[in-house]
Amino acid sequence: MTRTGVPAPHPDRPGADALAAAWDGVVATARRTVADGLVVGTSGNVSARVGDTVLVTPSGVPYDRLGPGDLTAVDLDGHQCAGTLPPTSELPMHLAVYRATDAAALVHTHAPHATAVSVLVDRLPPVHYMTAALGGPVRVAPYAPYGSDELAAHALAALRDRTACLLAHHGTLAHGATLGQALDRTAQLEWMCRVWLLASSVPGRTPALLSAADLAETATRLRGYGRHPQE
Repeated sequence: MTRTGVPAPHPDRPGADALAAAWDGVVATARRTVADGLVVGTSGNVSARVGDTVLVTPSGVPYDRLGPGDLTAVDLDGHQCAGTLPPTSELPMHLAVYRATDAAALVHTHAPHATAVSVLVDRLPPVHYMTAALGGPVRVAPYAPYGSDELAAHALAALRDRTACLLAHHGTLAHGATLGQALDRTAQLEWMCRVWLLASSVPGRTPALLSAADLAETATRLRGYGRHPQE
């Protein structure tokens, strides 16, 4: 362990520079969740995987107070390998996803519209084509106490073939290949939840939904989105 709390280089572990850069990204992303209204106070949490090391926001510390010296990391078994602050209470959920998927980043929030939807339905109805960008209609994981292995199992099941899910009476969970992608998916999910709530609030009207075929066509189109012909 170095004096900064970052593990010393090891043949099977990322170097200090890689961990420090990843930690900067974790902190910046956590601060964005507050700025964007996706969390209040210290609710929610963010993590990033670098090799077999998981950097995660610590428990109960305001994100604007986190700095380079607060780097908090665990291995995939949950053993703390960097830092002195306790990892987020939702560590079991983060580790469950990293062990079962190729995710490199996770964002968990208590986004208000998404949380509202999580107490109304067992999946977010497909009111917008961006549903396809998350793998299909977003499931709601059954309620379980925060920080529990039961919640981790429910979330992992809800994420099957998906990149985001809702947690009943709780919030959102999204993963991605980068922190930016995980945050973008979180924002898209919150926006779609808001759209559905707005459409559902019109008296005497029921929102029209997209079909499985509609979503499949969108998924095909999205695979080429943003690519230039020479690519």
